[in-house]
Amino acid sequence: QVHLVESGGGLVQAGGSLRLSCAASGLSFSDYTMGWFRQAPGKEREFVAGISGSGDTYYADSVKGRFTISRDIAKNTVYLQMTSLKPEDTAVYYCAAKYGSMRRDPRVFRSWGQGTQVTVSS
Repeated sequence: QVHLVESGGGLVQAGGSLRLSCAASGLSFSDYTMGWFRQAPGKEREFVAGISGSGDTYYADSVKGRFTISRDIAKNTVYLQMTSLKPEDTAVYYCAAKYGSMRRDPRVFRSWGQGTQVTVSS
């Protein structure tokens, strides 16, 4: 059974940085796509970044150039490095896993973490 635990959220000023971590168990990164999604109040959950089993990375246009997704296979952990944060990045951030190829649709991700709050003040 896949289990995901996020950490690293918090309150940061605009222009600041945060690194989110997602500790994964019950899966092999080579077989799974890992994704970061976020959900702001009153909005739908949206794709932020993803990393495929082969290590290819994908980003939403809104975060491209500011966020970086990476993984440490030895630690079974996925990271989201967020820089140049903006107030509109404020949301609950979720780590998710799906078996197989990369997709941006959150509905096809079967396993989810509990979420971590990121708040960016102006």
